[in-house]
Amino acid sequence: MAEETVCLGVIVGARGLKGEVRIKSFTHEPEDVAAYGTLIDQAGDRQFDLRVTGKVKGLVIGRIAGIADRDAAEALKGQELYLPRSALPAPEDETYYHADLIGLVAETAEGEALGSVRAVYDFGAGDVLEIAGGGHGTVMVPFTRNTVPKLDMAAGRLVIDPPDGLLEPPDEEAKEDK
Repeated sequence: MAEETVCLGVIVGARGLKGEVRIKSFTHEPEDVAAYGTLIDQAGDRQFDLRVTGKVKGLVIGRIAGIADRDAAEALKGQELYLPRSALPAPEDETYYHADLIGLVAETAEGEALGSVRAVYDFGAGDVLEIAGGGHGTVMVPFTRNTVPKLDMAAGRLVIDPPDGLLEPPDEEAKEDK
């Protein structure tokens, strides 16, 4: 079995003419996208030796060994950058890698199944869990202590205390207004 990997960022485009790339980093400190060693593609077939050279508008600017011009940098647009999980430090208490949350079963305190965590997003105001596969369709849940009061990694589950209205069916009147 291949070693588990974690996506640390994605190349979103080129910068300048000399092969620099713009990277959306998924690390807590954006510059840390290059701090843990050589990055790889998801299959582990290609390696990327990344050196961070700056930051601009929420993105990291970097140079990848062997990429020397804008065309080569543009060809990498959309490339996700992974690292073997074993290269990352263990998370501190009550902190989690997004990859660890994917697949956890979500249920209410009363035991109602809501589905499983499909994705974790950070739109700037804190993490949001996308939960799908239950009877409520896909729901977006703030990943806060109040909304997710219990997380049991060993059991592969989390308990959701849904905010008012989160699990309510869509308002028929609101549908008609559209």
